[in-house]
Amino acid sequence: MLNRVPRPVVQRMAGWAVPVVGALFYAGRRVQCPVCGHRYRKMMPYGYVSPRANALCPHCLALERHRLLWLYLERESDLLRSDPPLKFLHIAPEVCLMRKFRRHYDGANRARYVTADLESPLAEVKMDVQAIPFPDETFDVIFCNHILEHVDDDRLAMREMFRVMRRGGWGIMLSPVDPALQATFEDDSITDPAERTRVFGQYDHRRNYGRDYADRLREAGFEVEENDYVRRLSPDEVARYALRSEVIYVVRKPAGA
Repeated sequence: MLNRVPRPVVQRMAGWAVPVVGALFYAGRRVQCPVCGHRYRKMMPYGYVSPRANALCPHCLALERHRLLWLYLERESDLLRSDPPLKFLHIAPEVCLMRKFRRHYDGANRARYVTADLESPLAEVKMDVQAIPFPDETFDVIFCNHILEHVDDDRLAMREMFRVMRRGGWGIMLSPVDPALQATFEDDSITDPAERTRVFGQYDHRRNYGRDYADRLREAGFEVEENDYVRRLSPDEVARYALRSEVIYVVRKPAGA
């Protein structure tokens, strides 16, 4: 379905179709999603080329990285505790996290949480991350997860996010990184979708990030923390929440920038 149905259609269908399948075929209590709290026999498989087992929460659609990120936000950040809530730009909002954030940013604080994307029907603002339509230093927090590998000019997008982040602000910018690659691999001459899938893992990916991913973020002006947060969790938590290792790239805009 991921490979054959346009992504906006999948995004609209998944919110009601996946929970129905989950309730019918995944009932149990072996694993638990920390985002929604539901428990299942196991998580659903997910992936474009080689589906990962135990990956997708059947209720809220949280993947491993979303579950890990939610634990990090609850335990290590001030995002959910600040009063008033921080001004927050959520690029390409993941439905599982967006639902939680909208509950936090309710009532008079609703305008302080902005969702934006070029294609997603879930986002409020139609926006190209390479040309963000907000003034300089608008947001305290910016999330941009698994988007930059799709973007034509990722360095321009990073500079744009740096521009609209307030001094002293922070963000999380996850991308799939291959630690076996010293440098990011890009080849715009590969245009055939099947060949792009073979080389980059998805037909709409434009690069495979290597160990220089954090350096690209630093080139835009950010301070970068590479946090392999799953290593700080107990083996019991890793198993219960069905997690796998993925570095959380926490970026900050220096107060004097």
